[in-house]
Amino acid sequence: MPESHKPTLTVLVGSTNPVKIAAAKSVFSQYFVEHHIHCEGLHAPSLVPDQPLGEEETRVGAENRVRYLQAHHQADFYCAMEGGAAEFSYGPATFAFVVIANNSRTSIGRSANLPLPPVFYQALLQGEELGNVLDKAFNTVNIKQQGGAIGLLTQHLATRESTYTQALTLAMAPFNFPALYLE
Repeated sequence: MPESHKPTLTVLVGSTNPVKIAAAKSVFSQYFVEHHIHCEGLHAPSLVPDQPLGEEETRVGAENRVRYLQAHHQADFYCAMEGGAAEFSYGPATFAFVVIANNSRTSIGRSANLPLPPVFYQALLQGEELGNVLDKAFNTVNIKQQGGAIGLLTQHLATRESTYTQALTLAMAPFNFPALYLE
């Protein structure tokens, strides 16, 4: 079907970060091939620190972004990705929580962990944001809107976008089989 004849599916992302918008557009384009995907990033406050620490704070940040979008905008789907860091029994790591919602359900997912150098995590505990720590350590500029820690620390074999894409893809399961996920 020509693109101009496809129905439009509107997806709002709770961020203006191009990496997050691209990940959302990629996932929704794969799931809704018969639709034109209008994917737009909008400012949506997380109401958590710029550098969330711990799984709870990180998840709540993503949920808050989606709730804000739902309260202030109309769309078919709303989604948010929130990157955080935590100290686990095996060492510090960074990860992301993703939230996808429509008017009838919400799904929460989480990315894999990326081990963080302890010196980076210590900087986060001192109040720095991971993107700024990386920019200093690797002499980059605004890496968080590019490959992020994931790209740098995996020698670009994985990227921030690929990690968000995987987490969003998995979080779509309740929308794919709603009868199996009755609330």
